[in-house]
Amino acid sequence: MLCAMTALTAIASDLLDQSYGLAASHIASYRRDGFVKLPGVLAAASLDRYGPLIRDYVAAKAADLPPLESRGTYGKAFQQIGNIWPHHDEIRRFVFARRLARIASELMGCRGVRMYHDQALFKEPGGGFTPWHADQQYWPLSSDRSCTAWIPLQATPDELGPLQFAIGSHRITIGRDLEISDTSEAVMARTLRDCPKDETPFAAGEVSFHAGWTFHRAGPNRSDRPRKVMTIIYIEDGCRIIEPKYKAHEADLAAWFPGQKPGEVASSPLNPVLWRA
Repeated sequence: MLCAMTALTAIASDLLDQSYGLAASHIASYRRDGFVKLPGVLAAASLDRYGPLIRDYVAAKAADLPPLESRGTYGKAFQQIGNIWPHHDEIRRFVFARRLARIASELMGCRGVRMYHDQALFKEPGGGFTPWHADQQYWPLSSDRSCTAWIPLQATPDELGPLQFAIGSHRITIGRDLEISDTSEAVMARTLRDCPKDETPFAAGEVSFHAGWTFHRAGPNRSDRPRKVMTIIYIEDGCRIIEPKYKAHEADLAAWFPGQKPGEVASSPLNPVLWRA
């Protein structure tokens, strides 16, 4: 059994280092729409190897969460476990995948990308909706060349609550000061009322990449099984830390850029280079 798992790890890791073969049309879609969904990014071997490891890690860390029904909107949206890679060597192999980092770099048009942080987002059975929001509201960064890889660890049909995107919303400035909340849901639902949406399900192995200012949400989990998702946030290699504008900026500066100050290049030990051309 041990030999079989070692072989699976070797196969899965090798696949994660292979290039995806991003097409010009994918890059054009990302830059026009603020996101792109890419089929077949992850092979079954990678999902079979790393999915259970991430699942078990989340289960251990989330064991002390209060009951679902006693949480607020944010807490009902997902179990959020971040910064896993420094604490788990095998999951680090997944998070540091050159295949994923190269996609992010090529989509954004930068020569290299660094880690901002990873986080698992598991929506429990009966879990609530995820409000409209833009990720970069939290990030004290000088560059808008930042993106999140949203990586389902299983096929994600509508009943599981797949990620939904407001197409082209990375150009909208209204709501950029709103943290994820009932308020952001209400304000952005009105703002984005006439904006086209992508609400399509995810096939197994499909991965989306969305820009830091792209507004997105997810529906509730109406199934009897968890929606298991891993995310990796990439930032342009060379971008600088800005003076915090919001409390969220202050929190992220302390959490993800330890020992660094505004004006410095974002390059703490928690922000290793994951791809450089």
